[in-house]
Amino acid sequence: MATKHEQIIRYIASLDVGHKISVRQIAKELNVSDGTAYRAIKEAENRGLVSTIERVGTIRIEKKEKEHFKRLTFAEVVNIVDGQVLGGRGGLHKTLNKFVIGAMQLEAMMRYTEAGSLLIVGNRIKAHELAIKAGAAVLITGGFDTTDHIKRLADEKDLPIMSTSYDTFTVAEMINRAIYDQMIKKEIVFVSDIYTPYDKVHHLYNTDTVADWYQLNEMTTHTRFPVIDEKGYVVGMVTSKDVVGVDNDTPIEKVMTKNPTTVVEKTSLAYVAHLMVWEGIEVVPVVDQSKKLLGLVSRQDVLKALNEVQRQPQVGETIHDIISRGIEQVEGDPTTYEAEVTPQMTNQFGTLANGVLTTMITEACARLLLHLKKGNMVVESLTIHFVEPVQMESNLIIKPELLDAGRLYAKLNVDIYNGRKLVSKALVMAQLMDR
Repeated sequence: MATKHEQIIRYIASLDVGHKISVRQIAKELNVSDGTAYRAIKEAENRGLVSTIERVGTIRIEKKEKEHFKRLTFAEVVNIVDGQVLGGRGGLHKTLNKFVIGAMQLEAMMRYTEAGSLLIVGNRIKAHELAIKAGAAVLITGGFDTTDHIKRLADEKDLPIMSTSYDTFTVAEMINRAIYDQMIKKEIVFVSDIYTPYDKVHHLYNTDTVADWYQLNEMTTHTRFPVIDEKGYVVGMVTSKDVVGVDNDTPIEKVMTKNPTTVVEKTSLAYVAHLMVWEGIEVVPVVDQSKKLLGLVSRQDVLKALNEVQRQPQVGETIHDIISRGIEQVEGDPTTYEAEVTPQMTNQFGTLANGVLTTMITEACARLLLHLKKGNMVVESLTIHFVEPVQMESNLIIKPELLDAGRLYAKLNVDIYNGRKLVSKALVMAQLMDR
């Protein structure tokens, strides 16, 4: 008879994806203690059956195959932007492929919105509906809500619709940074990232015979199999070379290679690749500290992982990088800069976002100090006065001026013009470094 712990795990596994659970609810429905329910929920989380998300709770999720390289999910987006889920909880663990900023007309917006993407937009109800129908999730900025009809649609399609109090630019920068962090080349790949798990591995027992090897060989394309005992410990490795010319009724333990080379989950990819080349082996058993079989890592696994690592970008580009790249020196004046306001730089009202203006000011000050050979800077305080809003596609002129400088500090004034109109002023206090 199954234990209470196993009964709870089975109950959780039987729930629909997106179903919300709690310790108290499990304890009441299955007549168990809170402690037993808590331990079972934690075990279910370890097995990938549920996930606990801040401000959302513990929900039943679809168990996914382990990926070699982690990708951003909508559940992580909720945590990144301190958001709340308005609907479509069942899709929180779907992968985010790209995000689209909805600072354009609906028709243009939908050209870029596709399945697996995330539309970042303000309180534009029609955009919410069209995005979900197109298979995209929606993140509503500015703390706005949506209609019950949209929430029901999100639930039906298992596509999250979320809300955050941040403006569009800040949200885009947060998500872009998260994607950038995960896209950076992974310095060390471990066996745990690439090996084939036990439930997908073909193996033989030490009590089997050569005839069992031939039977297993006909079922698969492999010729090399680990040999384990009745407790699951690796005791040998058997290949086609070991069984050639041997009677079918010969025990496997008579022909297998005893004490084979094994690796653990924390063995590095580089070490496994070196081992396979120098030892001339195609498959290596992956074991735990007690030599119990966990899976296999093959030469194909290693080659695939090496190719994946090579394709990981060495350098990622953030929103900050995009803004900085767009700031150019005015021809003939090395202390004045110009920049165009693009759609990515606007808030939900279509005007220049505060965060973007702050970045422009900081970048212009840093460039001026480098030009004056004062060194790099770290902003200590920044005071900005907005004179009037800045529309999309405006061409800004940024004029930083050094007011005072000491050995370790600098004070700068910055004027920002849109054409001939002054739109903002700033006072920057900065610490100087590497003078």
